[in-house]
Amino acid sequence: MTSQKSSDKVRLVLRTGSAVFGVSAVLLVAAPAVFDALLGLTSTADLEWSMRMIGITLVALAGNMFSVASRGSEASVLFSARVMQISAFGLGVLTLMIPTTLKWFTIAYAIVGFGFSAAYTWALAGKNK
Repeated sequence: MTSQKSSDKVRLVLRTGSAVFGVSAVLLVAAPAVFDALLGLTSTADLEWSMRMIGITLVALAGNMFSVASRGSEASVLFSARVMQISAFGLGVLTLMIPTTLKWFTIAYAIVGFGFSAAYTWALAGKNK
């Protein structure tokens, strides 16, 4: 496998993650109560405000992930992928620790986090060959 092809895999995972975070960000900013309900949380004004703050932060993260994937140096792409590998795993763990009964969406969201962590691991493993 050439270095270019393995770098392309890492960039693809970053771009895909950017799109997924972007969709989550839009939902969190536009309709936090819907997200709360999907997670099985009781929506309050305080929680909705917090969800919107998370959504705005995800807008920034999604944009930065896309920028690094599109324009970043090899070193910055690899660094970002390693950060996201750990963060995506943490997202999966924290999602399963939600202080409410697990629902289908919560489990699916955790699987997405673990899936992205695995995808980063797979893409980064290609860099070592």
